[in-house]
Amino acid sequence: MTSPAEQLLAGTQRALLHRIATAQADGRSPSFVAAVQRRGQVVWNGSRSCVDGHAPDDDTQFRIGSLTKTFTAVLVLRLRDEGLLDLADPLEKHLTGTGAGEVTIHQLLGHSAGLGAESPAPWWERTPGSLRPDLADVLGDQTRMHPPGRRHHYSNPGYTVLGALIEAMRGAPWAQVLRSEVLEPLGMLRTGPQPQAPHAGGWAVHPWADVMLPEPAEDLGLMAPAGQLWSTTADLLRFAAFLAEGDDRVLRAASVQEMKDPSAPPESGDWDGHYGLGLQVVRRNGRTLVGHTGSLPGFLAALWFSAEDDVAAVAFANATSGPLVGEVAAELVSIVAEAEPRIPEPWRPLPEVDAELLALTGPWYWGTRANLLRLTSDRGLELRGLRGDGRGARFTARPDGTWIGLDGYYAGETLRIVRNDDGSVNHLDLGSFVFTREPYDPAAAVPGGVDKEGWRGLGS
Repeated sequence: MTSPAEQLLAGTQRALLHRIATAQADGRSPSFVAAVQRRGQVVWNGSRSCVDGHAPDDDTQFRIGSLTKTFTAVLVLRLRDEGLLDLADPLEKHLTGTGAGEVTIHQLLGHSAGLGAESPAPWWERTPGSLRPDLADVLGDQTRMHPPGRRHHYSNPGYTVLGALIEAMRGAPWAQVLRSEVLEPLGMLRTGPQPQAPHAGGWAVHPWADVMLPEPAEDLGLMAPAGQLWSTTADLLRFAAFLAEGDDRVLRAASVQEMKDPSAPPESGDWDGHYGLGLQVVRRNGRTLVGHTGSLPGFLAALWFSAEDDVAAVAFANATSGPLVGEVAAELVSIVAEAEPRIPEPWRPLPEVDAELLALTGPWYWGTRANLLRLTSDRGLELRGLRGDGRGARFTARPDGTWIGLDGYYAGETLRIVRNDDGSVNHLDLGSFVFTREPYDPAAAVPGGVDKEGWRGLGS
């Protein structure tokens, strides 16, 4: 139940309902259902239907299509975190005989392996998986459309291969592994490979007439890891909460964050987003959204989460085409974030003072460029250009006394505190760059040395 503090204002709720009502009517979908979550709590559910009194609710299953890929990616990252594989490993090291053995697991996760977008005919989404009993039937004769690692090229067969990899390494079917390792720990008991009542039926709506045709709901067989799952808005909001912060029972926060990082250059002309490892990251309405969209004949689905606003939205339609479900879900996030902006947590000082870290704060100079080093509330360090320029980054401590860059230009680079014989700080070494307390401090180990005559005016 939503607490009074989490309830949305009546105007916000009406704006959300208006948006999905418009999507259902203009998109001519038999039904449309959506839900919004804020700060980890469901704050709104809404639905529209062409049948009075039979609108779906947050427990009604819809097919989620390629949102399934995010779940498959989580299973692969679990294998990596257990030390059973490395993302840089060629597929052949763990799964032989595919004909695509030289591509890496990372490339498969990020759709940069160069594999084809679809399996050979007949259209796999609308035919039984029994027609493709082996990986060779999924990959076809032409397994490479592009050189591996060169570009993003979305590949459904690529995720079929990842599903086979999971099965080979776990010794159990993909769906069984998914249920025990992800769905059950997250409480997603209404998500699975087969529909369970109540569930929506899939429909095709004629493009030029207001008539409908039922779509078949096929078991995709080997292609299941690319798009088989059915789910509810309630379950996918639980998944959104996991994607926001991670869950050590399933995947640690650092690995979930890794899923959001760009895996390959975007396709030409697509500068508003990128693909990570099983996750799409897009810019919509001035904010960054993380999630995935999905479709199968008869169904459209989308999940988007804004970390900055701590708002997530899920939207489903049971139509092959029509409603722009991904755009609608993004707009639901924006409606809440803009109508009821996130109220920041109160500022609080650190629980204790670390005098050694405190002494490092303040201005530092790389040559003559002024920078500011701050001690953050999580006991990390943050370096920023004093004038808003320069190469900023956050750093976290290592056990050996060094610091590792978390983002920006210095991501992965090491920050060392170089001391004099008496223990005082001489300079900071950041990836070979020397930062001193004064511009070109003559007392510090500045590469190339400092002119002995020091600073001078024009007439000197």
